[in-house]
Amino acid sequence: MRRLLNFRSKKSNAKAPAEFSASSASAEAAAAVAHGLQVVTESANPTVDIVAIHGLNGHREKTWTTSGGVNWLRDLLPHDLPNARILSWGYDANIHSSSRVSSQYLYDHGRGLVSDLCLHRELTETSKRPIIFVAHSLGGIVVKSALIHSDAARQGALAEHRSIKLSTYGVMFMGTPHQGGNGVALGRLMVNVASVFVAADDRLLRHLEQDSELLQQQLGQYAPISGDFVTKFAFEEYATPTVLGQSMVIVPRASAVVPGAADGEPIAIHADHMNMVKFKSKLDSGYQTVSGHLRLMAARAGNSIGGRWDTEGRVDAARSNNPSDSFAVQFSLLEVSHIECFVGREEELDRIHQELQYNGSRRTAVVHGLGGMGKTQLVLAYAQRHRNEYLAVFWINSKDVDTLKQGYAAAARRIYREYPLLVHLKTAVEGGNLDDAVETVKRWMSHPQNNRWLVIYDNYDTPNLPGHNEPGTFDIRPFLPEAHHGTVLITTRSSQLRLGPLIAVKKLQSIEHSLEILSHASGRDKLSSDDDACTLVRELDGLPLALATAGAYLYQVSTSFSDYLGLYKASWLRLQQKTPHLLSYEDRALYSTWGISLNHVKQQSVLAFKLLQLWAYLDNQDVWFELLQECRQDGPEWFLELTEDQLSFDEAVRVLCEHALVEADATLRDDRVESQGYSMHSCVHSWTVHVVNQGFNAKMGDLALECVGRHVPDRSQHNSLVTERRLMRHATRSWEFIVNGSLNSVGKEDYLHNFGHVFAHQGQLDEAEKIEDHTSTLDTVNNLGNLYADLGRLDKAEKMYQRALQGYEKRFGYEHERCRSLRRSLAGL
Repeated sequence: MRRLLNFRSKKSNAKAPAEFSASSASAEAAAAVAHGLQVVTESANPTVDIVAIHGLNGHREKTWTTSGGVNWLRDLLPHDLPNARILSWGYDANIHSSSRVSSQYLYDHGRGLVSDLCLHRELTETSKRPIIFVAHSLGGIVVKSALIHSDAARQGALAEHRSIKLSTYGVMFMGTPHQGGNGVALGRLMVNVASVFVAADDRLLRHLEQDSELLQQQLGQYAPISGDFVTKFAFEEYATPTVLGQSMVIVPRASAVVPGAADGEPIAIHADHMNMVKFKSKLDSGYQTVSGHLRLMAARAGNSIGGRWDTEGRVDAARSNNPSDSFAVQFSLLEVSHIECFVGREEELDRIHQELQYNGSRRTAVVHGLGGMGKTQLVLAYAQRHRNEYLAVFWINSKDVDTLKQGYAAAARRIYREYPLLVHLKTAVEGGNLDDAVETVKRWMSHPQNNRWLVIYDNYDTPNLPGHNEPGTFDIRPFLPEAHHGTVLITTRSSQLRLGPLIAVKKLQSIEHSLEILSHASGRDKLSSDDDACTLVRELDGLPLALATAGAYLYQVSTSFSDYLGLYKASWLRLQQKTPHLLSYEDRALYSTWGISLNHVKQQSVLAFKLLQLWAYLDNQDVWFELLQECRQDGPEWFLELTEDQLSFDEAVRVLCEHALVEADATLRDDRVESQGYSMHSCVHSWTVHVVNQGFNAKMGDLALECVGRHVPDRSQHNSLVTERRLMRHATRSWEFIVNGSLNSVGKEDYLHNFGHVFAHQGQLDEAEKIEDHTSTLDTVNNLGNLYADLGRLDKAEKMYQRALQGYEKRFGYEHERCRSLRRSLAGL
């Protein structure tokens, strides 16, 4: 095949578009370093490679950059594809430079692309990661050539080049001339592309037309493999100015789109040939179209490419006669929804991998945590990251017995597709008996040589534990394979499931990770510099489901982060009910996700349920036994039973802990003088108010206020300041209910008086004064005066003393001892 890029018109002095002009030494120097593979951006845990290839006279950076400096590969796409490594490949496609003209054929460029990609992916140990190509103009011909070369690579020195074709999931052609159309030959179309940069004379036309015939023959080798890729054919809609001053549609739809192509789809881009790959912002319609298709392809690439590599492994195993590899099953987790933005959790992933290291015997790990904490997505991330360590991976939803059996039936179908000669599998699949499917798959997994499988039993939230026999619970052990090999990974909300090492999944600790989830779900950028977004993230406190729920709502409306936070606090339940459900979470909605836990709490312990209701009116942090015990004699019957002794309280809390609704408070210091406290996630706390209590429960609110008010210690008690510090958050919550009118202050003056002491002693003097103004108790005013005097704030002390003195004189008379004492205090200021 003749060279297609080594041409230049001798008759034309026309200047190329400034963007790609190489008329100066500095421009040529810049172009000289723009060859080869460049990592544009890379996320922390990439799962797909996006590889961009420029066209004729292109540049690995400038081709994708607007005149305003926006490079969408660098500035826009990483937000929409947070789990991608984005690369750009440059090659010598210059037709202007007098000192540098290409000496390679397009096919040779394709081979160079394969070589560079192979080297980089091998060095980074990502040879099996899915690839999606984005190719502009004749760069699409380079990609085709690369895939033809990769497909031809077999055993021998270049066998590793085959990995590129195996890993390629999709190709997005952007204005690539695939064929002639509407009476226009492919050679003419290639001249059109060249005419953007140079004036095409008859000699050049003949040269290109002759080469195009050879090119058409060579690219005929692409048709048989094109069905292996998901293909998007983007075509320009506007004419492009050429160097001769005329404008034309360089590559019309008839040439840019291959009709009838398997897995092919035409895409219209409202731009000309040069600007169809330049996007100013995320609002650009072209960018929204291109990025949308890339996101869909990226989300689906993992399972598809994993299947190809599994098949390749089986072929290699057959060649090597390795009997154990006859149990390989194509990797697929289509039964469960994936999230596009998985962040953090490296410590948990490492712990799972450590616990499941194969040692010849059965390895089991139990991942537990609050509903909505991201357990499912964590184990999916583990399975995808370590898929090559297993010959078969199965995901079985274990929320109840019927669903678990259906998961086994799906596993049987997958195995049978791989090994249709296994008669017992055929019977189980075609017979439709779920119990037969369970036993057949268990028997297959128990084969002595079949020891490299992983089964994920997800959502096992209803375990039948010793001492409990609630309706709906079941024992999962009879469903596990009998043989003592293989790998089992279980997710559950129960912390009491002791089938293997327990791995707790708790809230995200990094605010940046929370902001990343909110940013991706809401489609809004630069949240780390948005104070309102940071405030909202702190309120949602690292709960992935809450962050994704907030983002899903904000994605559909123009509500600000500040306004959303206001709605969250004022109308929690209505806001949650109007939020779109999330496909990537089993229960889909924040307000219902803990319902199953609540039902089991009710069945196991009425006292635990009542404590959950009461907790709504205390602070979510640090609730302890002695805090409640003060009200034991005057409380309702269930409260007397709950606070009878530490054992009764601990038993109720244990049930809540078992379902991950509360946990032991790890923040307490050694200077505490009473028992350990327990805490609840802030989102669960909101749920207790709006769902568990089904609205405001004034009786529970009064009981909570009385517990706090009675427990305020005398200043003479040992470590009274420590106890007051623990009470502060609870006193603040009760006081808020008084201020907003949810609770009536009548008859609670003594308790509020005690709150005033707590606030004052803890330095919250403004709040103490507000309580004094609300209750108008003279003793509180006098005590505040004493406190201000001790602090040296004499003006404030005088004000308090004068107010108290007026009240005492009016109540007790001028000569009363209290009045004389106050006058002495005033005189001493």
